[in-house]
Amino acid sequence: MSSSAKASPADIMPLANVMARLRDPQTGCPWDIEQDFASIAPYTIEEAYEVVDAIERDDMAALRDELGDLLLQVAFHSRMAEQNGHFALQDVIDGITEKMVRRHPHVFGEGAAREDGHAQWEAIKAAERADKDPDPSALAGVAVALPALLRAEKIQKRAARTGFEWPDIGGVIEKIEEELDEVRAATSPEDQEEEIGDLLFAVVNLARHLKVDPEVALRAANGKFEKRFRAMEDMAGADFPSLPLDRKEALWQEAKRQLKRT
Repeated sequence: MSSSAKASPADIMPLANVMARLRDPQTGCPWDIEQDFASIAPYTIEEAYEVVDAIERDDMAALRDELGDLLLQVAFHSRMAEQNGHFALQDVIDGITEKMVRRHPHVFGEGAAREDGHAQWEAIKAAERADKDPDPSALAGVAVALPALLRAEKIQKRAARTGFEWPDIGGVIEKIEEELDEVRAATSPEDQEEEIGDLLFAVVNLARHLKVDPEVALRAANGKFEKRFRAMEDMAGADFPSLPLDRKEALWQEAKRQLKRT
């Protein structure tokens, strides 16, 4: 790696120093001292989602703050690792810097043409994965802790690279219809849970074929439902919970009409 690509510790080390003070066993913050990787992990996930939320709202001030909160999570985990003798924040910075240079030979060295960069990235990743993980499966390395929709999509993409793929979207839709029939036929709670899972997996596959991000699509659907539901509540007032279902359905249709006009 060229010296120009190596990250300087100057700008980020004040944050590392703050984290070291917070985790100091004698003078630090009691809450920060008692945390471990497992207790902090949910906050890390939460901060990542808050970054996404700021991006979707196009709120650059919030994005700046949320990126800072996410960076704090990196510093927190790195400090705990350093205290346990594993690695420090600078090792994390150096590692990701070196990885990005290594995976972009079309930018930083002699490699494929720039338009072939993504294919080369994937080939380098696969080679690195093979060196680290003896598991020969094409599905090796897909993190279990990923959100279920994202993990389903990644598993399907990996399987598709081996040729295990529907030749056209018709087969995908037929599979969804088949899984829906199996949901209808399921009677026990265990079978219903299993069949609902299969149905969701098949829907993720359809989204992948249509080049739709299922997580983005579901977040949009959540937002749309929330807007319509709140509009229903506003129209009905405090009486909304006690209204009959047919009246609620009429309010729902009215909410849809109103929101389409805005």
